[in-house]
Amino acid sequence: MDILYLLVPLALIFFVIALRLLYWAVKNGQYDDLNTESRRILFDEDESPAKSTDKTPES
Repeated sequence: MDILYLLVPLALIFFVIALRLLYWAVKNGQYDDLNTESRRILFDEDESPAKSTDKTPES
């Protein structure tokens, strides 16, 4: 029973921290655009990677 005096305040502290992190994420726009990043991985980029102009082979 004595452990509840430790666990209940500890759980409340974790809950408050989680709420503050959620508030920070919403306030900073972390949840504004959820679709763009998930679709970006499906499509290739239009530009090709730059080729090096060195004549020496890479080793």
